[in-house]
Amino acid sequence: MTEAPRSQFLSLHLLETLVAVLPVRDENGQPKSLVYGGAERHMITSQARRRAERVYARNRANAGLGPLGGRSMGIRTREWALLAARELESAHGWEREEAVATARAVIEASGLKFGDPSKKTVANLTKVLIFAPADAGSRIAGHIAGNAEELRAWRDGYLLVQTEALRKSRRTARKKSDAGPPPEEESATTAEPAATRPPPLPKATRDAVLLAIAPRDAVDIALYGRFLAEIADSPNVDGAVQSGHAFTVHEAEQIDDFYAAADDAKLDRKRNALSFLDAADDAGAGMTGYQSLISGTFYRHAVLDRTQLRVNLRIAGMTEDEAEEAAADAEKEFVNGFVEAFPEAKKNSTASTGSLPALVLAFEGERPYNYAAAFQLPVDESPESAGGEGPAGPAAVRRLLRHHAFVSRRRDDLRTSRVLTYDPRIDALLHEPELSASATVVERTEDLTP
Repeated sequence: MTEAPRSQFLSLHLLETLVAVLPVRDENGQPKSLVYGGAERHMITSQARRRAERVYARNRANAGLGPLGGRSMGIRTREWALLAARELESAHGWEREEAVATARAVIEASGLKFGDPSKKTVANLTKVLIFAPADAGSRIAGHIAGNAEELRAWRDGYLLVQTEALRKSRRTARKKSDAGPPPEEESATTAEPAATRPPPLPKATRDAVLLAIAPRDAVDIALYGRFLAEIADSPNVDGAVQSGHAFTVHEAEQIDDFYAAADDAKLDRKRNALSFLDAADDAGAGMTGYQSLISGTFYRHAVLDRTQLRVNLRIAGMTEDEAEEAAADAEKEFVNGFVEAFPEAKKNSTASTGSLPALVLAFEGERPYNYAAAFQLPVDESPESAGGEGPAGPAAVRRLLRHHAFVSRRRDDLRTSRVLTYDPRIDALLHEPELSASATVVERTEDLTP
C-alpha cells in the first residue's frame, strides 16, 4: 500500500497551564501582555519560544541525541572574530593579540561592521548577531593560518590606514571643539584630503569568509531562517517555521510577589548574640523587593512549511535524497522541541521548565491554520452551574477541539489530526464521543506526525 502524499504545512497547537512563573519580561521587568477580545491577556512572545526550541534542538544534536544527533547546527553570536582567534591560538599556535587583530580585520573587510574600536567591550564584536554554522570560526581560522604570510602583510597595511584615519578624525574633532564651526567658505577650502583607502581583502579570503558564514548544512538555519543585510552576496534564508505569540485563553491576572532575602552572616550573629541589644542590631532582612508573576492557561501555535524546509536544504548544497532525510529528521525534532522546550527565565525560582502541555494538536493542511479565534471570547472560569465554563484547562481543550472539528468539516485538505495529552483529566475528555471523532489520540511526541 503506497503512503498518501504529505501536505505542505504541519500545524501545531498547544494548551499549557503555568502557575506563578515569569518566562518573559518587558524592559521594566513586567510580564508582557496584549489585548484580545476586549480583555487583557498575558503573552509569551514567539521570539522567546523560538529561541528556546532552537537551543533545545542544537544542544540535543551536539550531544548526539534525537533525530538530529550529530548533524551540523548553527550559533547566533556577535563573537565570530573571537571564536576564530581562539581557534588560531589553540590549533595554530598564534599569539592572542595577533590572532584577535587578524580575525577582526579579515571579517570586517569582508563586509561586517564591528563596534567602536576605542571601547574594549565591543571592539571585537560585530554590530549585529550573525547566525552561522557552529564551525564558521574554525573555518575562518583555518584559512587565515593557511595563508598567514599574505594575510599578515595585508593586515598590517589595513590596520595602518585604519589607525591613521582614526587619528585624523580625532584631530578634526578637537579642532572643531576648540575653535567652533568654521565659516562655510573656509571649511570648503581647508578640508583635509580623504584618507587613503585600506588595501582590499584578497578575493580568496573574502570568499572563504562568506563560505564559512553561509548557511551550508546547518539544519536549524534551514528551519528558522536568517537575515544578514550587511553583506549583499551572503545568502539570506526564508525560515520554514512560523510561530505565533502565546496568550492566555482567559483574562490576565498578575501577582506582585513581595520577597525578603536573608543575610546568613547577620542571622548567624543574631543567633549567637549574648544580649537582646546585640540581637536587635542584626534584625531585619538582608534585601527586600517585588517580582511580578503570572498564572494561566496559554494557547500557542506554530507551523512547519515542509516545502520551504526542503528548498532551504537543497540550496545549502544537499542532494534531493539528503535533503529529504534531513527534513524528516528536522520535522521530528521541531515537533519535539515545540512540546518539550521552554524559555528559561526565572527557571530556578519558579521551576517553569518542568511544565508539560495539557494538549497538543497536530494536523496537516495545504495552508497554515491558526486557531486563536477559538479564544477571542475569554474563558469564563466561574462554575458551570453559574453559567461559566469551569477551569480554563478543560474548557480550552473543549473549545479547541470543537473549533477544529467545525473547521475540518468545511476544509477538505485537513487530515492526519492527532492529539497528545499529559493530563489525566484531559485524557478522559478526549475519549468523550463528541471530541474523540476530531482527532486520533497518541501517547508519544513522535506519533504526532505521520
